Amino acid sequence: MLINYSSKELDLLARIMRAEALAEGNLGMLMVGNVVVNRAIANCLTFKNLRSITDVIYQPNQFVGTNSSLFQSTPTTLEKNLAKRVLNGEYYYPATNALWFYAPSSGQSCKSTWYDQPLAGRYKNHCFYKPNPGICNELY
Repeated sequence: MLINYSSKELDLLARIMRAEALAEGNLGMLMVGNVVVNRAIANCLTFKNLRSITDVIYQPNQFVGTNSSLFQSTPTTLEKNLAKRVLNGEYYYPATNALWFYAPSSGQSCKSTWYDQPLAGRYKNHCFYKPNPGICNELY
């Protein structure tokens, strides 16, 4: 287990993974989960003092999915199992060390940087960004 979590936080993670990446399939949801867990692990940049899944998901102005009806409903067993996999340390490139992701407009490329940090890669419609080396040592 990468970080301590409660059953409520497991549900919370499963719900944000669904709300942010249902259209990206299981792998896309796992990658969103990677970003959430990375933010809880990293004590750097705008993620200092976020030590729990709850802190990360409810950090203001971070996850648009918290406003979605997909976030409000109970997660499925599959979604909870995906969240458990991430919490137990499974990582998926390009989200391995990523702290950010976004979905560009249809037909658009990923920006080369996001919040001044480099593009790690793209999966379907999500672009993932990792901190520059030496910035967030907890992730490397």
